Amino acid sequence: MDAETEQMIEKTVCGILEKSDMDEMTEFKIRKQASEVLDLDLSKPPYKALVKRVVQSFLEEQNQKEQQQQQQVEEDENPKLGDAQDQEYDDNGDLVICRLSSKRKVTLQEFRGKSLVSIREFYSKDGKELPTTKGISLTEEQWAVFKKNVPAIENAISKMESRI
Repeated sequence: MDAETEQMIEKTVCGILEKSDMDEMTEFKIRKQASEVLDLDLSKPPYKALVKRVVQSFLEEQNQKEQQQQQQVEEDENPKLGDAQDQEYDDNGDLVICRLSSKRKVTLQEFRGKSLVSIREFYSKDGKELPTTKGISLTEEQWAVFKKNVPAIENAISKMESRI
């Protein structure tokens, strides 16, 4: 097949793909629609292979775009901690991840060689913020289990709220 025909097929197939519901569309349906538009039998092996390559290329591009969009959403929802200058440390030298309120903070700390995520209340004394005993510190493993179960917790909260 000549280069002009190949480009024409690619352009037509891409046009069909862009307008199609990818949950409903199949390669066969795309080939059939392109055959009708081009008045060309695309079921012959060289044409069939070309259509297959174009479809695969299109799907790979769409997948990459979706991954980039998902990554952007995740970055927007969970901004990375910046340079050390941008990071906030409390009076104990622990990294402050976020402030939940004026008295509650989430911090990352080292204790006996282990990293801990602490969610704790603080009080002020002599101009310093100091932790109270009210709170919890989770190891990395405990944090991973908690994080994995956040959707189940949110679901349970929604169900409780709907009963009220």
